Amino acid sequence: MAAKRLAFDLLNPINKISAIDIHTHLNASHLSARGLHDILLYHMVISDLYSAGCPDGARLSENPDEKEVAYRIENALPYLEAIQNTSCFWLCRNILSELYNWHEPITIANWRKLDEIIQSKSADHSWPRHVLARAGVLKAGTELCLRGDGSKDDILFYALEWAFPMRNQWGVFDAPLYELEFAWQFDKPQRPLPVSLQNRPTVARSIKTVADAKQAVAHYCRCIPYDQILSTANHISTDIDYSHVTDDQMQKALDHRACAGQKELDIYASYLFECLLSEFERLNSNILFQFSFGAEPLPYETDSRLNQDTIKQLAQIIARHPNIQFQCFLSSRHANQSLCTLCRELPNLSLAGYWWHNFFPSIITQIIDERLDMLSVNKQVGFFSDAYCVEWLWAKSKLVRLLLSDALHKRVERGQYTVEQAIRIAELLLQNTPAHLLKRLT
Repeated sequence: MAAKRLAFDLLNPINKISAIDIHTHLNASHLSARGLHDILLYHMVISDLYSAGCPDGARLSENPDEKEVAYRIENALPYLEAIQNTSCFWLCRNILSELYNWHEPITIANWRKLDEIIQSKSADHSWPRHVLARAGVLKAGTELCLRGDGSKDDILFYALEWAFPMRNQWGVFDAPLYELEFAWQFDKPQRPLPVSLQNRPTVARSIKTVADAKQAVAHYCRCIPYDQILSTANHISTDIDYSHVTDDQMQKALDHRACAGQKELDIYASYLFECLLSEFERLNSNILFQFSFGAEPLPYETDSRLNQDTIKQLAQIIARHPNIQFQCFLSSRHANQSLCTLCRELPNLSLAGYWWHNFFPSIITQIIDERLDMLSVNKQVGFFSDAYCVEWLWAKSKLVRLLLSDALHKRVERGQYTVEQAIRIAELLLQNTPAHLLKRLT
């Protein structure tokens, strides 16, 4: 009983901390779920369903019509029983029961009634702010291109998600070039290309020479509205062998683009990455270079993979650019200890939250434990939701606070922290450190 009381004594004040969610995909034009599909068919739940036998593995369209919504929900319903054990579906049930007072199984006969309840809440302009308040989230970061008219700027701040020249694509060896070519035709940031690009739109300009590559990078960096963003979100693929690439090596690889293979892919990504970082340093942009790490493309989504050579190469890259602050979103459970050791020796690297394939209670618990023991509190951010609607932000915030309180409780119990120290550590991880690392965030 004493242990339970202590756990509650920590959870209650931790739940009262106003947190900062540093990374979401919230759309300012519809912060909350537009219907049942935005909750039940969140992409992590789709993966659960697909693994259970549901024939649909792809994400829904950005703005699905009624026909697509009905088809996808009704296709998913027969597989809900098979995923009732998963933590993703547990969070889904929590959203429906605690936010929408829905306690019945979802069936073919009642899903439209539930959908109407969610739609009616979505029409209430006060609902998203109510959910954010219940989540204990003061501000949330999202993509700049989802800002809308700026009317939500008091609760949102912005990151640039545009070109991903270090991200691999399934079976594509010139993807780094195309990412920049696609951006090169615009004078302001656009939505990023999907992680699994099926058909590539035609671009106006191609990167054929080293001079083209440098011009494309310079154009990309010039078009960034630095006064509107606090970070830039990228991905660093473990499928790429990063090295120092000369102009001559890059030109030879460009000459072989029509028959490019893995060697050319490595050269393209390495060269463009170095150009990009050098340009950021030259501009002294003072924004946080956030990157995801450890998730690699499959036909629909990604798997969790990260090899040790990539971790070594990452350390070399970060060490070469001490004037840039890097922050990693890690999706590989086994690599957390390695990344912690990098943070201990690289002052310009920090770690944030639990990304994608790491957002499961057992993995979050391990990561919290390792980081609490290995890293100073100003090198780690305790939470981000990666949510697409405020309901999923609420569910993930609730879970992280519970697991963080459990981890801190263990340390109080063994005499490592006092209760007061434990609560202060939680406050630093959830609010102070993200505010400090994201410059200009108040």
